[in-house]
Amino acid sequence: MTLEFPDNRLLAGLSGSHQRNFVRVEQKLDVRIAMRGNLVAVEGNPDMRERAASVLRALYARLEGGETCNLPEVDAEIRFAGEQAAAPVGASFGSPSIRTAPGRVTYARSPAQAAYLDLMRTHPLVFGIGPAGTGKTYLAAAFGAHLLHERQVERLILSRPALEAGERLGFLPGDLKEKIDPYLRPLYDALFDVLGEKTEKLLELGTIEVAPLAFMRGRTLARAFVILDEAQNVTSAQMKMFLTRLGEDSRMVVTGDPSQSDLPGGRADGLNDGLRILNGVEGVAVAHFSEKDVVRHALVTRIIAAYNKADAQKLEP
Repeated sequence: MTLEFPDNRLLAGLSGSHQRNFVRVEQKLDVRIAMRGNLVAVEGNPDMRERAASVLRALYARLEGGETCNLPEVDAEIRFAGEQAAAPVGASFGSPSIRTAPGRVTYARSPAQAAYLDLMRTHPLVFGIGPAGTGKTYLAAAFGAHLLHERQVERLILSRPALEAGERLGFLPGDLKEKIDPYLRPLYDALFDVLGEKTEKLLELGTIEVAPLAFMRGRTLARAFVILDEAQNVTSAQMKMFLTRLGEDSRMVVTGDPSQSDLPGGRADGLNDGLRILNGVEGVAVAHFSEKDVVRHALVTRIIAAYNKADAQKLEP
């Protein structure tokens, strides 16, 4: 199979430095790729050849849109191509994107992330449940930034429990900001990655607020997109308190990994109770992620799978 791409400059970005993008596609899909001029030849069995061609076309479309094409993007498109190949005829996943600021676009990197974005678009309350590294918090922050950019909400509020559920900040050195900032840093990191330099200004204006869960008590959050991160570390009372902050024209996303709770006994009581009690309630949706959806270093996927296997063996009689 031979593919023709009109712009040689974009084709250089498609292949990557030392053709590492092509090499990744070859390794993952068991095909051979050769480039000559603006032509790319793909050899292999018919199914894998078609999937590789789909991946290359999707990556080229990203480049045409001014986006980058690095190994994470290559891996993402391979995931999408694999899901589409296994789907019924007529099903389509694509690689959905959201614009978070002028010149900044965030793409879903797995079918599970694509489904997560769809749920956030259509439901006022979404739970994102799964292991670390699957993009639960990052995508929620990106979607909140997208709603700000589109002026569909007026504020973006991100919260997480500081320390354990007890939030014993008094034992830490420094003033209040110095006490809580280390526990909120992952949220700041996600914001800066999504919005860039604009983040500082929005934080100063109060358009974006990052605060510990304890600060949510007594508030009604109207016309806002609100994220609760690390929800496996909240109690049932805290979860109820947070969810009932939802105000007019607002949306919420709750993210967590029940297997990594710091609550006594390692039980994610607040998160699990919330999922159980709200099951079937109109307007509430749950997005589930697994180790297959991890978008960090490839080793992270194997680490999570190994721990899951070890946990399963502990439960065996």
